[in-house]
Amino acid sequence: MKDIEQIYRNDFGISFYWKEGNQIISDKIQLLFKQMGFYFSVQELNEFHDLIEDCVTDHHNYDLNGVKRAFDKFLLKTPYVALDLEISPIELNSIKDLVDGSLFRLNLNEYIYGSGMN
Repeated sequence: MKDIEQIYRNDFGISFYWKEGNQIISDKIQLLFKQMGFYFSVQELNEFHDLIEDCVTDHHNYDLNGVKRAFDKFLLKTPYVALDLEISPIELNSIKDLVDGSLFRLNLNEYIYGSGMN
């Protein structure tokens, strides 16, 4: 895949920048998972992170035996008001890892190549 600059990848999805020739288009991040693609700005990716955290908190339910209900489905809001996703707790954890890892790499690169440079 020569036309992308990978940011982060897990078994569930990938985040990357598109490239045009040798130039990286860094104003938006492509996030692909579950046969869907989202084209987020960094601000929208941070908003999605916050919505994921809210969803994790809201759905941190356990049954009577203390076992997480892995087969339940619920809605995950997105930064696009008209679009919610029906996902399982396992998918939520995978999406959370994908977004957390992407933001970590973005922040690390910003530090290394931005404010952290001497």
